[in-house]
Amino acid sequence: MNTVIKVENLSKKYIIGHQKKESYTALRDVLSNGAKNLVRRFRPFTINLSPFTNSSQEEFWALKDVSFEIKQGDRVGIIGRNGAGKSTLLKILSRITEPTSGKISIKGRVSSLLEVGTGFHPELTGRENIFLNGAVLGMPRSVIKKKFDEIVAFAEVEKFLDTPVKHYSSGMYVRLAFAVAAHLEPEILIVDEVLAVGDAQFQKKCLGKMEEVGKQGRTILFVSHNMGMITSLCEKAILLESGQVVKTGSASEIVLHYYTAGHSSPAFVDFTKGNKRIGDNYAELLGGYIHSKRGEVSSEIDMREPVTVGVHYRILKTRTFESLYPYPSFHFFSADGTCAFYSSIPNSQTIDPAIGEYTAECVIPGYFLNTGTYFVGFGFSDCESGVNTHFYEPNAVCFHVVETIEETLVESRNGFSGVIPGIVRPKLEWKVKKKEQSFAG
Repeated sequence: MNTVIKVENLSKKYIIGHQKKESYTALRDVLSNGAKNLVRRFRPFTINLSPFTNSSQEEFWALKDVSFEIKQGDRVGIIGRNGAGKSTLLKILSRITEPTSGKISIKGRVSSLLEVGTGFHPELTGRENIFLNGAVLGMPRSVIKKKFDEIVAFAEVEKFLDTPVKHYSSGMYVRLAFAVAAHLEPEILIVDEVLAVGDAQFQKKCLGKMEEVGKQGRTILFVSHNMGMITSLCEKAILLESGQVVKTGSASEIVLHYYTAGHSSPAFVDFTKGNKRIGDNYAELLGGYIHSKRGEVSSEIDMREPVTVGVHYRILKTRTFESLYPYPSFHFFSADGTCAFYSSIPNSQTIDPAIGEYTAECVIPGYFLNTGTYFVGFGFSDCESGVNTHFYEPNAVCFHVVETIEETLVESRNGFSGVIPGIVRPKLEWKVKKKEQSFAG
């Protein structure tokens, strides 16, 4: 495929001013200083102080030597913590901000939706702004008119179409701005976290539209802190940290790397090698893992095959009470933070543990979890005087469930080849019988 965006050694520097803290100034100090300044005006040899005497300046590199390429039709997520440089990068690609150094090559018409307030003229009506944005994108008026009704219907702002957009709520503004950006057929669509302003139903609607845009062979750059959106919409991702590219690759791989802070494998964690101790004076978490059907540590699991989740822990002292014995538990979360399910050892299987190290495992059958990224939290509790948690570590390990080519072909033979919704996707037994007579009879 053709390269539509090429970024080479891109850097952006800002100068930050720091005002020194000043002490409280009374009225008499103001009058006194005013008198002194008046005297100085009549002293020709008095040296004027620099306006920066009470402040200092610092260089801040929002981006530093960023390089990557994006092909035509790629759907790329850009992720990173606050301050990583994501928004700065999109503003430079959208030609809103100039880089300090580096080179950018872009082939194709770019439509951007970066933040509430950009792209529209506040004094113009919604109708006028639609035609203005289309003209900026180089669209003929006839094409804009053809798309006009579709844009208005998507944005759901019919009643306010002839109202200046300065009177719009932030939600109305974003709905119209996204509708314009997505429907005027840009070759490259750039969308920042601005979609978070809209409600859940509108976000779902936008994701559906972006998927449609992607399937038409157009390129999408999408910034979001919602990893569920990233993994469901994007095929590839770029991870930024402190203004630099840390890692690029498949969306699921980069999301796993982001959540696990670059562990050697997101499917294995050893807490004994770090400075962080997890637990209390009774039990301590040592580590955990995800194993494939072959018994190997794996962060990528075939949807058809079982996956084993294991936790290592240590009992530090004997128990002095007679209530239910303590039990390990697993908490499974999807990429967007939704709790998929919880599992713990049944009461019939708990034993009174002596001091020592233990491993507890559970097996999730194949054809149970849907495709996507999952995170596992490890817990260890007892029920003495209510639930008493000895340790709990959320997002300790994670893995990605993938769909095989064979399964995709089966689904496509049934007339569907898209993403099937839901966290679980069990393969259930069905029976269909032809009734000899109608239910009414």
